[in-house]
Amino acid sequence: MPLSVVEKVIFLQNVDVFARVPTEQLSHVAAIARDMTVLSGDTIYGLGDESDALYLVIEGAVRLHLDGEDITTAGKGDAFGAWALLDDEPRVATATAEEDSRLLRVDRDDFIELLSDHSEITQSIFKTIVGRMRSLLGRVGGDGSSRSGS
Repeated sequence: MPLSVVEKVIFLQNVDVFARVPTEQLSHVAAIARDMTVLSGDTIYGLGDESDALYLVIEGAVRLHLDGEDITTAGKGDAFGAWALLDDEPRVATATAEEDSRLLRVDRDDFIELLSDHSEITQSIFKTIVGRMRSLLGRVGGDGSSRSGS
């Protein structure tokens, strides 16, 4: 049975990419998020496919892999394919359901339209993305400080 808008909002509150979005704004995201079910072994998207949606795992697990090498596994509450909301470059990995799974799908076109009317959501998501980039740079570069002086 599909989640109600209220259930989607509660779920989205616990997803890192939406962690800084105010609850009242999450209702707009919840309204465009569609429930979907995938079976174990189903390919959700493949390497080189059009980047057209973000996915969130409600139940189950999705394996992200490239040329047979595992990248990560997205489990309950995890988002994958998030760059698709902001970038239309082809997918850089394949996403395959490891088990029967329930997902929420947020289509990029719907999301971009939503952002044009709700700048608070845009600001919150950018803060989260910048935080992720700083964390990544900190792991890769040691202390995360700029090497170029900028």
